Amino acid sequence: MSGLIEKKWYVIKTVTGQENKIKNYIENETSRLGYADYVEEVLVPTEKVVQVRNGKKTTKDRVHMPGYVMVKVHLAGEVVHIIKSIPGVVGFLSETKGGDPLPLRKADVSRMLGQVDELAETVETVAIPFEVGEMVKLIDGPFNGFNATIERVNEEKRKLEVMVKIFGRKTPLELSYTQVEKL
Repeated sequence: MSGLIEKKWYVIKTVTGQENKIKNYIENETSRLGYADYVEEVLVPTEKVVQVRNGKKTTKDRVHMPGYVMVKVHLAGEVVHIIKSIPGVVGFLSETKGGDPLPLRKADVSRMLGQVDELAETVETVAIPFEVGEMVKLIDGPFNGFNATIERVNEEKRKLEVMVKIFGRKTPLELSYTQVEKL
């Protein structure tokens, strides 16, 4: 039956960080409700990133387009409603005034899928220049010149949570990598 149904690519807006959970949910719900033949593929575009931390390299998949999931589907019957009612789904990227989702153009699909394949093959090296417990000097902002201790490193946002001693009290701050330098 799946060969008889014409399927097109759509982009679904999601809550950032929930992409893989929503992908699994779409696959499970459409299958459970008898619409498995309508959904051909659900894709969360990712890229491989090599992180260097404490001299050790680790490879990790990172979501390339946070907040978006691509789905090749035949939108008939309850399929649109099933997808839109999934927790974390905001809606379809392009909808007409009547609320009908518009599919991606073939050229856009080819470009995006080519880019996804390319990202899966290429490996981007990201060196994490800071470690928890390390002392740094603040070089930007109102506390310029103060020294601080790194409490947490957020690699995704390239931010640091540091403790700065101000007037004898430790104060937590969130700073970007560019606002500090190693001592």
